[in-house]
Parts: sequence; structure tokens; C-alpha cells
Amino acid sequence: MNKLSSFQQQLAQLWEALQNNRIWCSIFRTRLPIRTSLDRSLVIFNSLTMHIHPVKVRERAIRFSYTFYLGMVSFFLFLILTVTGIVLMLYYQPAIPNAYENMKDLQYVVSYGTLLRNMHRWAAHLMVLTVFLHMLRVFYSGAYKPPREFNWVIGVLLLVLTLLLSYTGYLLPYDQLAYWAVTVGANIINYLPLVGKNIRLLLLGGNQIDEYTLVRFYVLHCLLLPLVITGLIALHFWRIRKDGGLK
Repeated sequence: MNKLSSFQQQLAQLWEALQNNRIWCSIFRTRLPIRTSLDRSLVIFNSLTMHIHPVKVRERAIRFSYTFYLGMVSFFLFLILTVTGIVLMLYYQPAIPNAYENMKDLQYVVSYGTLLRNMHRWAAHLMVLTVFLHMLRVFYSGAYKPPREFNWVIGVLLLVLTLLLSYTGYLLPYDQLAYWAVTVGANIINYLPLVGKNIRLLLLGGNQIDEYTLVRFYVLHCLLLPLVITGLIALHFWRIRKDGGLK
């Protein structure tokens, strides 16, 4: 027993010396084991994956049945869309008729191309659904009330941008279904009071859907909208923490 106790003391001393090492301290900010409230607070402060939460959170707010983790599910779906979208960009040309031919190649020629495209498509559908359900959960639980009203506005913007992301991606295969679906959507936009015609002209790059429209949808879908969404997601997470966590 004495030998075991002595060995444990030596291990504890070695572990303490390791944690006090300058190289270790430059990499890891949290000391182990966690014994005090200060140690637990530092875990939150220094964690990359838990930074969304403040130091103290309500126990009910982190239960699965309260939020169903819809916000985090939406975020991880966005990550899947980003990764699969970057890979799809390697095989895609925003030009006519190359766009349609590229989609057919992905389906019949490229190894696992069908799987890759379906992962991107289904992740997009699921993201629209989960973001919408997340907004409903926030509304019915009253989590949009002060001091969280600004974050509610950010959430509404993210919902709109998610729909736009899905809409702009619809044209990229450039098949008959995509062409006529975007035609109907653009004509609906045309009926908006005062600004409808200008928005339609800006979106299509002309009076009809052609290669200019395809390029604009490609840039919006692959560059502009993802960048804006990424910035708003970061701001959204930051506001959750500053507003005291989930209500």
C-alpha cells in the first residue's frame, strides 16, 4: 500500500510538473483535474466547442427535450453543405451547356458522385427544415424577449438567407425543373411593389434566364451568401453567450 501510495504521489507530481511546463501552458489553458468552480468556469472560457454557453447555464436549458439541439443541428448541416459544396465545385462549371453535363457526369461518371450530390441536396433540405423548426421553438418558448431581441433579428436574417441559399442552388444543375422553377420564382419577385422589377433584373442579370443568370446564382450560392451566413452565425453564437445563454 505504501509503495502504491508513493507511486501515486510521484504520478501526481509528474502531472503537476507537466501542467506547469511552459510548452504545455502555451497549448492548453485548462488545468486538470477539475476540482473547483473556477476550474469549471475555465473549461467554458477556454473551450472551442463550448464557447456558445456562458459560464453558468440553466440545467433545463441544456436538456435535449428543451431545444432538441435544433440550432446546433442546423450549424452542422451548414458545415456538411460547405464541405460537400467545395468538393462539388471541383467538378462544376457555371456555363451552358457544361452545367447540365457536369451534373450528369457526377451522377454516372464520377466515383461516389451521386452520393456526394445527394448529401449536399438532402443537407440543404434538412437545413431549411431545422432552421424553421428552431425559429418556432424560440418563438413558442419566448426566447426572443429582452435582452435577446437583437439575436432574434439575426435568426430571422439567417432564416431568410438559408432560403436564398436553397433558391440560388436550385438553378445550378440547369435542367428543365430548375429552369422553370427559377422562372416562376423570378416572376413572383417581379410583382413586389416598387422594387420588384429591379430585384428581378439584378438577380437574373437581364430580362431572361441565361448564362449571366447562372453565373450570378453560382457566385451568390458559393461565395456571397455562405460568407454572410458564416459571419451571422458567429455573431449569433456570440450573442447567445453574452445574453446569458439559452433561456
